[in-house]
Amino acid sequence: MTTLKRAVLALLAVLPLLQPAWAFAQEPAPDGQTVAAPASPITEANDKVDQARRQLNDLRKQIDAARDDEPKLAELKLKVEQLGRSALDASVSTRPRFNDIKARLDELGPVPAEGQEAEAIKEERAKLAEERAAINSVTGNAEALSIEATQLANQVTEMRRTLFTETLLNRTNISPAVLEDALAAGSQEGADLQRTVGGWLRFVWSFKRESLLAAISLSLVIGLVLYSGGHRLAGPLIQRNKTIEKPHYITRLMIAFWSITIPTFAVGAFAFVCYSLLNSFNVLRPDIAPMVSSLFAVCVGLYFVSALSRAVLAPKRPEWRLVSVSNEGARKLERSIFAMAFTNALDYFLGAVSVALGSAVVLTVAKSMIASIVIGVILIWISFIRPMLREGEDPSSDGRPWPRTLSILLLTIGFGLIGTALIGYVGLARFVANQIVVTGAIMVTMYIGILSGRAIGAQGAFARTYLGQRLAERYQLNEIGMDQTGLAAGLGIYMIVLFLGVPGILLQWGFQIGDIESWAYRIFTEINIGSISISIVGILAGLVLFALGLVVTRWFQRWLDGTVMARSHVDPGVRNSVRTAIGYAGVGLAGLIGISAAGIDLSSLALVAGALSLGIGFGLQNIVSNFVSGLILLAERPFKVGDWVVAGTTEGYVKRISVRATEIETFQRQTIIVPNSVLINGTVGNWTHRNKLGRIEVPVSVYAGNDPRRITDLLLEVAATQQVLRNPEPSVVFVNFTGSTLEFELRAFVADVSNAGTVKTELRTALLERLREEDIALSAPAAATVPVTIDAQSAELVAAMIDSAKTAASAAAQPTQRPKPKVVEEGADETG
Repeated sequence: MTTLKRAVLALLAVLPLLQPAWAFAQEPAPDGQTVAAPASPITEANDKVDQARRQLNDLRKQIDAARDDEPKLAELKLKVEQLGRSALDASVSTRPRFNDIKARLDELGPVPAEGQEAEAIKEERAKLAEERAAINSVTGNAEALSIEATQLANQVTEMRRTLFTETLLNRTNISPAVLEDALAAGSQEGADLQRTVGGWLRFVWSFKRESLLAAISLSLVIGLVLYSGGHRLAGPLIQRNKTIEKPHYITRLMIAFWSITIPTFAVGAFAFVCYSLLNSFNVLRPDIAPMVSSLFAVCVGLYFVSALSRAVLAPKRPEWRLVSVSNEGARKLERSIFAMAFTNALDYFLGAVSVALGSAVVLTVAKSMIASIVIGVILIWISFIRPMLREGEDPSSDGRPWPRTLSILLLTIGFGLIGTALIGYVGLARFVANQIVVTGAIMVTMYIGILSGRAIGAQGAFARTYLGQRLAERYQLNEIGMDQTGLAAGLGIYMIVLFLGVPGILLQWGFQIGDIESWAYRIFTEINIGSISISIVGILAGLVLFALGLVVTRWFQRWLDGTVMARSHVDPGVRNSVRTAIGYAGVGLAGLIGISAAGIDLSSLALVAGALSLGIGFGLQNIVSNFVSGLILLAERPFKVGDWVVAGTTEGYVKRISVRATEIETFQRQTIIVPNSVLINGTVGNWTHRNKLGRIEVPVSVYAGNDPRRITDLLLEVAATQQVLRNPEPSVVFVNFTGSTLEFELRAFVADVSNAGTVKTELRTALLERLREEDIALSAPAAATVPVTIDAQSAELVAAMIDSAKTAASAAAQPTQRPKPKVVEEGADETG
């Protein structure tokens, strides 16, 4: 089975696991026949367990007969695991009846003394006990059968592991006699192939010509539809724009990823349709069908590797190249990679031909040995290519050798493949060569996809892509919407890479579709962490039901408030209370439904509830009060992040609302943590609760001698020139007057109260300038200047006194001189 077919079948096998199991409806009984009474749940469960045991015995015999058939063992293992689960399901179906019996026995109470219980109750008690014993027996048998199935599945896994190891490490004696046998077998196979294919072609052309032509015509029509539709829908995603000289790295990554995946899937779909049509029209014989399917798979694989090498290396378009290699190096690498892929594909096809014709095993060994040696030689040749470039170097220049580590690695792998094949370990060499070609191609594609998802999910990156620009034009997306869409697109690419790449790699490493189905079932339904079992399908179903419950609750709230209570003229306060209560009840009910659908046992929360109750009684009142207050704040939203609030002496912007406290940042950039219970129990002012509209007041004081009506008109004229709202219009209030001042207050509304400080500043500046222009005094005028007269004689006296004071001041400012010391001769004293 080909890699592509395995991957497609694996995905088709995984998809049913995401759907719930639907019960099969019973067919109506034919006319004239009576419908049998439905069997009891215990009888049905017992019959299912007995049937499962018989099927398990049959599977055990089939496993013993298929010890050397690895694909068959994988298929049987999947059936064994499904059988074990069906046995447990049969046991689970009796649980409701078991709970009813237990509840009824609890109602009846303990068994009284002999003769003290009514006969009817005694018979009922005996019947219930017998039925409970039968349920326990069925449950025990189902669990024992499930354990046997698990043990048998583990045995199959061990058998497959041993078979895989023996296949890889089986050594063949390479000798001239073996080569001669291989040549003889090859000649015989060539003759058989010519005879088989020729006979089939003559038969088809003679007897099924119309079917062959119809299958080919339909295939061509579907191929044309795929080609034209693919180019019309995905053309911009896979075509390189020749007008772009230096494409962005994100654009190169996206073009490379989609040019690999989309055309490969189109070619794979075309090959699958062709094979299906040929098979549906009975054109293919049982011995020809495997060879035709292998040929289609080989073509798809070669196209995939070729598309990958062209996308990464871009030999003819260096500006679109994803790696820094020279032009000559890119061409040599592309040819070498295609040569390895062609060798690997040819060996696979010839192997399928040998199996279909029943050729000798020695021929398969010889072909695998030759393919391994050829791939090893190509790897050695690649190690001598000089493709590397320095940073910023022209791609048309001569390249440099590989890094020494990479060159040694290529040489080691190449010589290792040749040596392993020559000493007889052909299976191991062929396995390694196949992983180098196919697994390497898948991993490179996955790596490109991961890089593309990471690049497109970066902030502002999606807007630069072709798809992002088209979406922005079509749906008028803003910058935030584009970033969110890019993040979703990146996550989508990650999912595509995982769901396509991981199964393909597992299939290449020897795992079968049954293994992938089993793992997928466990991942989506049975993730066990200790004693806890998590189901991804259940969690998704719970989230969907919770979201649906929220939608229904919001719709019911709007309908009840806007249709029923509005027409009944109910008081607005009562309407708000009813609407809020319904919202809480709806959210709680939706949460319970979602938790139950997710598979979480609500009874396990009883211990947690008891511990919380005990903790509340011992000192968690404040914590619980803040927690409940936080839930109320998050639900009612009296304020939200970014609102300007006033709580007591705290005023600022709300930065974060958690379940315990709320962070408020003051205008001085100080963060204050306020417990939620304080905000719930206290008075909180919110400047921006419903809108940002707010009123500003500017007090103005002028001299009492001014005309108050003139001042009022002047204040309104100035307000009309500023950035204040015209509706509601500005107003002036004559607040007070005294003997020296008149006091006014200009009131106006602004659209954004957070800009009130700036508007007040501009308004005060404009008012002051206008008052000065109008020569309006802001206070009482200053007292008048009184002139002073003096006669000439008094003036001379005053001048003499001033001169005398100046002379005394200058004399006092000069330093005092000390007398010089007297010189004394040596040997004499100061007295001489």
